[in-house]
Amino acid sequence: MVIANWMRNYNTVEYLGIWEQLNNLKFKPIEFEGFLRESGSNSFTLSPKKWVESTNAIGLFVKFGRGGGTFAHKDIAFKFASWISAEFELYIIKDYQRLKEDENSKLSLSWNLNREISKINYRIHTDAIKEYLLNDLTSEQLSYKYANEADMLNVALFNKRAKQWHNENPNLKGNIRDYASLNELLVLANMESYNAVLISKGYEQKDRMIELRNLARTQLISLEKLNKNVLNFIEKKGNNKG
Repeated sequence: MVIANWMRNYNTVEYLGIWEQLNNLKFKPIEFEGFLRESGSNSFTLSPKKWVESTNAIGLFVKFGRGGGTFAHKDIAFKFASWISAEFELYIIKDYQRLKEDENSKLSLSWNLNREISKINYRIHTDAIKEYLLNDLTSEQLSYKYANEADMLNVALFNKRAKQWHNENPNLKGNIRDYASLNELLVLANMESYNAVLISKGYEQKDRMIELRNLARTQLISLEKLNKNVLNFIEKKGNNKG
């Protein structure tokens, strides 16, 4: 009953949907948007079983029979626990702040700041990325035997090899990843993990390129939508205060 009450909330459905869009290529966004529109009303109910069956979600898992129950990915479990206990949520926030302070004490804060600013300034939004990501990789890109996995990931995400980027930007120091946007760096980290899984399953490089390209396309577009929603929310808050 507690889980059912939690899943009735608009914020819960929105969180679950965003998590799935970032982690699940087979997620059904249309069904998610339907639940999101209905959430929060007095008549709206949503069980974990209905959510999984309707949207093909993977963040929640329902097991029946002996030892059964509702299980969740840790990202979702933390969200649920925060809803139940404000004290737990505060501990999470405090622990995150502590970890960030430890990180900043070990690294040069000014170097990190300059690096992040350069990434943001190089590409403020992902419209240009979307333009080429919506197109399929060329036959040459798919058939090319990449000397290392890092360069293959560069092509899958940025549509160009490291050498090509250097030739196009001879006056810039560093490499293509030093000038990536925050969204691109997040997707790149997910691609590296997913690539390791594909390698362990015996996927050929060409097949991995296609899978990684689809992952990059889906996640970057989802992140752009999320960014727009956040900006719209901030703008509305500002207008209300004015």
